[in-house]
Amino acid sequence: MSIFKLDPAFKDYIWGGTRLRDEYGKKCDYDKVAESWELSCHKDGPSVVADGEYKGLTLNEYIEKAGKGVLGKNCERFENFPILIKLIDAKDNLSVQVHPDNDYAMRVEGEYGKTEMWYVVDCDEGATLLYGFKHEITKEEFARRIADNTLLEVTNAVPVKKGDVFFIKSGTLHAIGKGILIAEIQQNSNTTYRIYDYGRVGKDGKPRELHVNKALDVTKLAPAEQYPETPVEKKDGYDIKLLSKCEYFTTYRVNVETKAELDADENSFNSILVLEGEPVISGGETVSAKKGESVFISAGTGKYTVEGKCTFVLTKID
Repeated sequence: MSIFKLDPAFKDYIWGGTRLRDEYGKKCDYDKVAESWELSCHKDGPSVVADGEYKGLTLNEYIEKAGKGVLGKNCERFENFPILIKLIDAKDNLSVQVHPDNDYAMRVEGEYGKTEMWYVVDCDEGATLLYGFKHEITKEEFARRIADNTLLEVTNAVPVKKGDVFFIKSGTLHAIGKGILIAEIQQNSNTTYRIYDYGRVGKDGKPRELHVNKALDVTKLAPAEQYPETPVEKKDGYDIKLLSKCEYFTTYRVNVETKAELDADENSFNSILVLEGEPVISGGETVSAKKGESVFISAGTGKYTVEGKCTFVLTKID
């Protein structure tokens, strides 16, 4: 079996909404469905094979049974599965946060750090997110502003629209704003240092934990690095646009009018996250998918097609 759908793990964080259930058909009993972990081998929320001979196995269990060759040669450099893909529904503002790099995270947390990418799937009119600082500040000013609740005076609020892309290198201060639905492609890590949380309390009625000292260690106190816009490449029946490329993942947005011909060669698996439409994916096996669903195509599958008008995020390891 080389092409199959995945069932996600869900998170009910306090800032989440209900769009993933109401609009994207996610089957979840939580009142709030903040995140669906669509492609995940992480212990905090593994995704599960949804169909075929490996149905019911976690993605990790599938890889163990089928062999690591299904991930491709480019994954051999990683000790663990390299990435995690999510849909995130921010009904309210997320906390202002930062992620450490690999060296710090392995030393302090025992797992990878986190570099990530956001693709804005949809958003309310006037929605904004936080992305780095307006200007460079000192570590002393950072600590003072956290303590006196004036941090937002120096953070960079960015208006967003559907289709916007943000590459968030480890150490970059950031926060998804309310009214934004995001596809997030990230390193396989769940380490987040919360800096500011709008005075909210958790389910236990207590203020949510902040991680100020660790944030002071890892945050880059400057405007976020800007990455150049890439052109749309027109193909026969579809177009493709590179969204981000780094050592951990390469991600594209693909718009299909009739049919796209793609390749999951021996170098990497392909992950398809459907954002619009109901594509039929064929390459030995045939899988029908719909909006919000995630499809895994094993490395070595070779040429495959995606038919039917749709938009999806394609991720692989280069």
